Amino acid sequence: MAFFKLGLIGFGGVAGWVRQIIVVERGFLDEREFAEWLGFASVLPGANTVNLAVMLGDRHQGASGAFAALLGLLMAPIIILIGIVSLFDRFASLPDVSAALGGAAAATAGLVIGNAYKMIRTIRTDVLAILIAGLTFAATGALRLSLVASLTFIVPLSLLVYVASGWRR
Repeated sequence: MAFFKLGLIGFGGVAGWVRQIIVVERGFLDEREFAEWLGFASVLPGANTVNLAVMLGDRHQGASGAFAALLGLLMAPIIILIGIVSLFDRFASLPDVSAALGGAAAATAGLVIGNAYKMIRTIRTDVLAILIAGLTFAATGALRLSLVASLTFIVPLSLLVYVASGWRR
């Protein structure tokens, strides 16, 4: 039901809601676990929230839990998407619709920035995590490397750094 709720309210993406529902409302993970699980889900192929749903569903109920979480996450958006696409096809050329899409893009950017801020607060005492996050931002944001190219280099590097530092949770 948590993932159904995410799918239902996650217009423009669930990034702004996933932490609130998974950590705050349901308590499935604590703040640090959420940052770790979302990080792992983000480097796997596919959408990070879909990966997170499968991982959490499996953790709590095995394969049937993974399937239920995935179905819950995707069912409502697919039904809504079919309806919206039908309307968009008919009204996309109207200036008001174009302006609304611009506003939605700005709101989505704000949600992503807000979620990033909350995650950074969680790892602020972990100097290695801050350095790796900064390196990732520099690679993808400042240097404009593709996400695949950045992660191909940064994920193995971060694993080596943490193993070499003797990091223990």
